[in-house]
Amino acid sequence: MRTFAGWISSLWLKLRSRLRSSRVSSIRFIITWSFSVFIVLVLTIMAMLLHDKFTQAAERSAELTTRQIVDQVSYNLEDYVRSMSHLYRAIEEHMLRDGTWEGDQVDKQLDTLLSSREDIISITLLDSTGHLLKNRPSAEIKQSAHVTQQGWFQSALRVPDHLSFSLPHIQNMYTGPYKWVVSMSKGITVRQNGQVRQVILLVDINFKQMDELSRRVSLGQRGYVYIIDESAGNIVYHPQQQLMYMGLKSENIEQALVATGSYEDEADGQKRLNAVKSVANIGWKIVGVAYLDEIMTTRQEVNGYLIRVLLVVLVLVILVSLFLSSSLTRPIRRMERKMKAVERGDFNVELPIEGPLEVERLSRRFNLMVYKIRTLMSEIIHEQEQKRRLELEALQAQINPHFLYNTLNSVVRMVGMSRNEEVITMITSLSRLFRISLSQGKTIITVREELEHAHHYLTIQQMRFKRKFNFSMTADQDTLDCLTLKLVLQPLIENAIVHGIEYHMDEGCIEIRVYREDDKLVFRITDNGVGMTEEQMSKLLMGSPVVKSGAGSGVAVRNVHDRIQLYYGEAYGLEFESELEEGTTVWIRIPIQSEREEDDAHDEQ
Repeated sequence: MRTFAGWISSLWLKLRSRLRSSRVSSIRFIITWSFSVFIVLVLTIMAMLLHDKFTQAAERSAELTTRQIVDQVSYNLEDYVRSMSHLYRAIEEHMLRDGTWEGDQVDKQLDTLLSSREDIISITLLDSTGHLLKNRPSAEIKQSAHVTQQGWFQSALRVPDHLSFSLPHIQNMYTGPYKWVVSMSKGITVRQNGQVRQVILLVDINFKQMDELSRRVSLGQRGYVYIIDESAGNIVYHPQQQLMYMGLKSENIEQALVATGSYEDEADGQKRLNAVKSVANIGWKIVGVAYLDEIMTTRQEVNGYLIRVLLVVLVLVILVSLFLSSSLTRPIRRMERKMKAVERGDFNVELPIEGPLEVERLSRRFNLMVYKIRTLMSEIIHEQEQKRRLELEALQAQINPHFLYNTLNSVVRMVGMSRNEEVITMITSLSRLFRISLSQGKTIITVREELEHAHHYLTIQQMRFKRKFNFSMTADQDTLDCLTLKLVLQPLIENAIVHGIEYHMDEGCIEIRVYREDDKLVFRITDNGVGMTEEQMSKLLMGSPVVKSGAGSGVAVRNVHDRIQLYYGEAYGLEFESELEEGTTVWIRIPIQSEREEDDAHDEQ
């Protein structure tokens, strides 16, 4: 027993631990589902108490409704048959008055009846041998009609002076459109010119009217009404007449003929409720068929209704609970999202000071903390940027001592060799080189000045290396007054001389060209030196030395790339293309900027 109690206690502790670590233990969840479960439980108990009473009443109502519908159809059909009987007597009176059917007056009266009643197809008067005496509309009877063999003709001769109704059939006595009709016929004895004569009056009425009376009936989704002839059990009307003719559907006619009121049967494995009603004066029976599973759907509808009510109430309760819980937990969840944003490194967040008193206090403390962190981060970033700029400017202003030493050493040798003109040229180029390097402390100079600086540098190096290489410089006229960072060409030229041309056996060549490319200013430096491998080119922009030792090992090239991206953005910088024993080409891309734009930007700053 103690072991079982310990197992239960351990299980409860594990469950509570998991609930606390999941969203199920949140305040919002607890409030929402507590209200929802309570309301649904109460409604379920009420629904179970009222369910049976509602369903029984609904089933009784469905059965009563079926009988009332069948009675209504029977009444409407009787009324229609009664009106047609009155019409038949009126036709008989107008057509056979005084034993004559000739004359314009009779034709006029019959035409009036036909025009006033759309359901009358034709009026025909025949003698006992089937010979046509008169008809409206006037037309010849087809010889293939075999009038004397028609059922309505035989009924009129067999039971004279009795109005009989035929089964629905296609009228085929006359040429023209064939319509479904019900024939009213009656054998009548008339006296004409002192002689007794037997005639048959036939009135064909459109079956469409009776068909519409039956089709208007709705007994559920699949229920229907059909009509049978009580004397022979023939189908007078059925909504699925074609299926009946093809033998694909059948009805329990025998039971319907003997039944009164209502009964249940089964067809195609489905139980049905049948309501039967006789039509007076015509010998027809109306049978209404309603499927019990549809009647029983009343219970299912009640169940569905209760379920829908429960669902609607549950949704409403959940919405209300969510609203209440959200109003309580929204500030906390907002604070959680802001804290996650701070975790991701976004310090530009701020919590609104709203909600309960405790949440307002937490929000104020959180905003103050984020503000202090943001301030410290801004100071650190600013200091790092300033430090980086100062380092780059120091590298930019630094004069390579090896270059100065080698240049002065070359000057001394030239003096000793009495090469005074070359000495003057080298010293002049060196002085102008220093003047442009200083540029009164400016960082930005014109392309013209940058090219002049590169020209003096190349002149000095050309003399130092005893004209081992030659150079050319070209620039589009519209680029000379554009602005550029100072000293971007000199490190690249030095790199080309030291690593490309110095170890090349043939005469070197350095070509510098400046041009526009869309909205960019492009410097292109090309040499025919020894070239580089892909690995060496990748090391250049990474700041790694291209060679293990020696001046101009590639750090200055990365310095140029960093200065351009720091000043203009990461979309600009250096691009290399090289092939061993073929040479190297370097592109410098910066945005096009004029002196006026630079002054405007300086004024704005």
